[in-house]
Amino acid sequence: MATGAAAKKQQGGFTQRLLDGIERVGYTVPHPVLMFLYLIAGVIVLSAVLGLLGVSVTEQVAVQTPTAVQSDYYEDSTEPGVFLPTDPYDANYEIRNETIAIKNLLSVEGIRFIFTSFVSNFAGFGVVAVTLVAMAGVGAAEGAGMMAALIRKLVQVAPRPLIAFILIFVGVLSSVASDAGYLILIPLAAAAFVTIGRHPLAGMAAAFAGVAGVFAVNLLITPIDAMLTEITNEAITLAGGEPLTITANFIFSVVSSIVLAIVCTVVTERMVEPRLGTYTPGPGETGNVDEELSDEQKAQEARGLRLALYGFLGVLAFILLITLPPGAPLRDPATGQIVGNTPFMDSLIFVISLIFLISGICYGIGAGTIKGSNDVIGAITKTFAGLSGLIFMLLMISQFIAIFNYSNMPRVIAVMMAETLERANVGALPLLIGMILVIVILDLIIPGVVPKWAIFAPVFIPIFFRLGVAPQTVLAAYRIGDSPMNMLTPLMVYLPFIVTVAQRYQKDAGLGTVIALMIPYSLAILGAWLILFIAWFMLGIPLGPGYPVAA
Repeated sequence: MATGAAAKKQQGGFTQRLLDGIERVGYTVPHPVLMFLYLIAGVIVLSAVLGLLGVSVTEQVAVQTPTAVQSDYYEDSTEPGVFLPTDPYDANYEIRNETIAIKNLLSVEGIRFIFTSFVSNFAGFGVVAVTLVAMAGVGAAEGAGMMAALIRKLVQVAPRPLIAFILIFVGVLSSVASDAGYLILIPLAAAAFVTIGRHPLAGMAAAFAGVAGVFAVNLLITPIDAMLTEITNEAITLAGGEPLTITANFIFSVVSSIVLAIVCTVVTERMVEPRLGTYTPGPGETGNVDEELSDEQKAQEARGLRLALYGFLGVLAFILLITLPPGAPLRDPATGQIVGNTPFMDSLIFVISLIFLISGICYGIGAGTIKGSNDVIGAITKTFAGLSGLIFMLLMISQFIAIFNYSNMPRVIAVMMAETLERANVGALPLLIGMILVIVILDLIIPGVVPKWAIFAPVFIPIFFRLGVAPQTVLAAYRIGDSPMNMLTPLMVYLPFIVTVAQRYQKDAGLGTVIALMIPYSLAILGAWLILFIAWFMLGIPLGPGYPVAA
């Protein structure tokens, strides 16, 4: 027994030293705003050096040849109106060699660009508007208490044999409002497990895996989808491709959410919970998930949820009314289609925000948490105030992307790397897997899903586009690399809170306790997701409606 204890202590010491080392490395990473500021300075200096050295590449591009046009004159006017090609569907293209040189950002033109484009770079950065619109509705719902009430209700009504799966699945869905998932679902999951006689740390770990480990996918369209899509579209302009819509990865996200929730359930019940053993509650500990709510509060919450359902159904009926009938406003005016490059797809962010807004208001009225319009405005304003740090970071990201693109460095890098990869004769799938593993490693020191993609999208999208890999496929691969390490990095902002939850049930629990619980989830999620992605890629299943795997 003494030998076993010593071995355990030695193993714990090594684990702790490893975690301390990762933590020290993580603390050397600057604040994301400073990180992008340093990247901007690095790009400017590097562009000057490469520009002075005359670095350039030559590639073949398709250029449309001039076509004959005819003037369409307005009646009783000598001024021409719209110029129309004689045959708009008979355009000819020719292949030409184009030389792409690095632009020196410290030249007269480069300095002029930096100063004159600063405002327009941010104004044209679609991520900001998308984030504010999406979070307006979610903020109202969260401020009214609807998100917390939904999580509590789902935990209460969950069948006991399915409690682990349901908690994990709710955790996956909670990325719509991540704070609610971390701060509400995880403690409730621990308490729910105690209620049914299971180990609370297993419930905590299961919910944490759903919230953090499967963060990048969902059954719903989330604000994260909007931000990732907009950043992807910024990078697509470098490759000359068509912009994506927010549903480019929707099918893949839905299937991934279900598959990974099942994987996490198996890990919980077959690995984590048996290792923890039987839990004995402390004196006076009930673990009841309802213990903090009075009977009156429960009645108000039930009334609020009932009105929220009516509000949701009302908004849904209205959206269907303006979408389904022939000639409806949200159908494509030319083809009548609903899915694709249509008004309905373009309005999804607003539709989702509207659903949360109306449902949240209805909940607040029913539960008594909203007394008037000032409460709704206050909830949205509070949400916007909480986004101030993100908006400041997006300001730096917009400048980085614009300056990086102006320098031509992404195009030069893409051409050079693509030519190297083509000569190496390595298939697209191994390269995608390699990219996933790189993102997995970097997630330990850069856990944010948006900052990482802002750095890598301008590089990876053009490279893979040249190799015939569609941008939506690269984005799906990025989602896989981003999530599994979220539970292990010491830089996860909610990790101290998770440790606090664990200490409620195990006094000596610490960072190592939580990390040890979550390692099986990380490995299982990464392995299962890679297998799913490889099968998906080889079978050529569309990643979203109208979005195939190949370019």
